[in-house]
Amino acid sequence: MPGVPIYLETFGCQMNELDSELVRGQLLRLGYSFVDAPEQAEVVLFNTCSVREHAESKAYSRIGLVGKRKAQGERVLLGVLGCMAERDGLDMLRRYPQVDVMCGPGELDRLPALLDAARRSEAASQAERVALAGNRTRRSAVLSAVQDDLETLDLSRAFDPDAEGRRAHSAQVRITRGCNKFCTYCVVPYTRGAEVHRPPDHVIDECKRLADAGAIEITLLGQTVNHYRYEHGLAVTVGGREAPQIGPGLQAFRSPIPEGKRVTTFARLLQRIHDEVPAIQRLRFVTSYPRDFGRDILQVMRDCPRICRYLHAPAQSGSDRILGLMNRGYTRAQYEDFVHEVFEILPDATLAGDIIVGFPGETDEDFQATCDLVRTLPFKNNFIFKYSPRPGTIAIDRFPDDVPDEVKRLRNNQLLALQSETSARVHANWVGREVDVLIEECFTDAAPARVPAGGVELRWEGQRAAAGKRALRGRTAGDLIVAMDAPSGAEPESMVGQIVQARVDRSAALLLHGSVLPNTVAAGA
Repeated sequence: MPGVPIYLETFGCQMNELDSELVRGQLLRLGYSFVDAPEQAEVVLFNTCSVREHAESKAYSRIGLVGKRKAQGERVLLGVLGCMAERDGLDMLRRYPQVDVMCGPGELDRLPALLDAARRSEAASQAERVALAGNRTRRSAVLSAVQDDLETLDLSRAFDPDAEGRRAHSAQVRITRGCNKFCTYCVVPYTRGAEVHRPPDHVIDECKRLADAGAIEITLLGQTVNHYRYEHGLAVTVGGREAPQIGPGLQAFRSPIPEGKRVTTFARLLQRIHDEVPAIQRLRFVTSYPRDFGRDILQVMRDCPRICRYLHAPAQSGSDRILGLMNRGYTRAQYEDFVHEVFEILPDATLAGDIIVGFPGETDEDFQATCDLVRTLPFKNNFIFKYSPRPGTIAIDRFPDDVPDEVKRLRNNQLLALQSETSARVHANWVGREVDVLIEECFTDAAPARVPAGGVELRWEGQRAAAGKRALRGRTAGDLIVAMDAPSGAEPESMVGQIVQARVDRSAALLLHGSVLPNTVAAGA
């Protein structure tokens, strides 16, 4: 439908952000255009998330607003994509009749056909307007190329480093989809399906194309990214190339690779990308599952200078009892052992995570155990959330939500304050050091609040440009935010997307303040 204006809004995690980028590129190639406001669009798409209540509530609010437009006689097509569509299924059409198209995260390659059918005929059948994985989300066999058309979205993506909203020539590449963990609070294994691992050659080809298009930083994505494991020789496409594979059981990550099997582990994939795509100056990854994070991964990170020494590895709780109820698969002691091994091999690493407070049955003693974990381990930050029952999860059926909301709020605020103290100590350790900073934006006066992945709003302390100067903001390889005045005589806008060296002059709980070192204003410095 050439020229049809689309508004696409994304809720939730980095995985959803990447899905939206791939959908956008797919529809642009077909002649659609994109607008900045839903009021300007003939097609409104919401890419939704079911992991956090806040993101879901926002999505339902937006659906309601479009419903009012349609009730007033406006001709606008409404599509709901992502995890909410997959989880709610056809019941969403009953509860929200203003929804015209539904597409789950595993069926996004079918979105153009759904939009075309819905736009051509209001009488389009439900089968022509809805694409959900349903009972196919837990596929048990090795995927064939025909079954996994979603792979074509990744392989045919477009990347524009200068696109509005792009963060400093950074791109994301998913290496796995889905999850095999079944944490009791999480709906992802049901909405995104079983772990599917992409062929390593596909991943490397995509990284090369992104580098050729101008990306200098790539983040590898997966719900449990370190579970990546590809066994060669199991499946080939008609054209002779290997196809995506269902991931093995958890025991595969806790046993040696059998003699004679050719397997690309996550550590080996990192090594290959680092060695075969030298134009990528920073290679990072999220999110890591701490139980199965092998020492071989840490050794590759140590030996490959362009792999960022940053780990996002959610602890979720410091209480063994709560970890058990969550089905996290490790104890607090095992998590602490993982962290100690990280800093033994990578002394300059940085660590971040996620924590849930107020999980069903959480006592004051359980909460204090979590506080002690945050107090004693060097988390640069944690995304801290109040537990909310999520439809479709094990916890909502198994455990009563028995922690009062006022107690959840109190614990949330107490833990945020404690994390701020820990963050301040971590940041203070960088004062006086020289760091490489990838410049992401320039600004004047007070910088606006930014909302990173995870949904926690950060407000920068004391971040103002000096009188008459432009200021810069960027990130270190360890994901530490650095604010600096632009060097005299430099064009600040032209520095966005470059890596410069800076000296850290002072610190705060959320960021570092530094100075750009002379003669380093060049990409790759």
